[in-house]
Amino acid sequence: MYTLTHTFAEGILQQGATMTACNASQGHPSFFILQGIPGMEDKHKWIAIPFSSMYFITVLGNCTILLTISTERSLHKPMFLLLCLLALTDLGMSTTTIPKVLCVFWFGQSEISYEGCLVQLFFIHSISAMQSAVLMTMAFDRYVAICKPLHYATILSNSRIGLIGLVSLVRAILFILPMPILLQQMPYHANHVIPTTYCEHMAVVKMVCVDTTLNRIYGLVVALLVAGLDLSAIASSYVLIIQAILRLSAKEAHHKAVNTCTTHICVMLISYTPSLFSFLTHRFGRGIPPHVHTILGNLYFLVPPMLNSIIYGVKTKEFHDKVTKYGCWRKEPATTAHGQKLVC
Repeated sequence: MYTLTHTFAEGILQQGATMTACNASQGHPSFFILQGIPGMEDKHKWIAIPFSSMYFITVLGNCTILLTISTERSLHKPMFLLLCLLALTDLGMSTTTIPKVLCVFWFGQSEISYEGCLVQLFFIHSISAMQSAVLMTMAFDRYVAICKPLHYATILSNSRIGLIGLVSLVRAILFILPMPILLQQMPYHANHVIPTTYCEHMAVVKMVCVDTTLNRIYGLVVALLVAGLDLSAIASSYVLIIQAILRLSAKEAHHKAVNTCTTHICVMLISYTPSLFSFLTHRFGRGIPPHVHTILGNLYFLVPPMLNSIIYGVKTKEFHDKVTKYGCWRKEPATTAHGQKLVC
């Protein structure tokens, strides 16, 4: 995910950075200043318009997913429970960052308390790690459904999905909690301006005025263990899925498998492409302006959460039918026995 690979890239780039003198009596600041998008401060109010629109669609779409699945017993299946987990992480990712971003853009409220910054840092990275686990589980779910359909009910049940969600949460907390704990014990520069719109690990690490090798190494280890392993598992699952699809003889089964896989692959690409692109720009694009990195980081918190709900609403027929039922969007209104149309 973006935040994990970003930590890795920034850690490598900052290895040789020269540390400035540190006031021995200086501890942590009472607050940080979030600069926003460097060099585009005069355009913040205009940029906030598409940001707020995308955030509204994100909240509406993901809340619709949660409401529909929770109220429809026919959707209480492993695949849709995983979709609920994805919707929760999407809401968490965007809500952790975007409201504060909009406060910076619209009202100039750029201050964030030191404790609030560390809390935001923790939630950004832990939710990112949990979302990576959910995406990996979704890939495994499709692998079992297509490659081992007769054993699907025994391998993946609702209770096991709940257990997987709990394990993903515990894994995320255990991996990410040391980050703010380590930062809590360090002194900081007198300059408290963070040149971005939110607090993430390496942005705060660069505010520290002592050696931060341990922080960088830990960020690298987390990136390799979480993003690296999850991406490897996802890639392996879809390679096996594609091989199984090519062996299907029945045309209808082949079409259904391709349609289901296309939906999930779109979600994977939307979730991981911004993070990989950002990783490459941070690693190799040193000449790229800072505002490009900041905008890309903000889009990671907006575009995937917004599009995920739209993709599932359009591509998953069973879910789409339930949503239209609640929205009363049927093309032909239902009629009574006497031919009278029912109005929603």
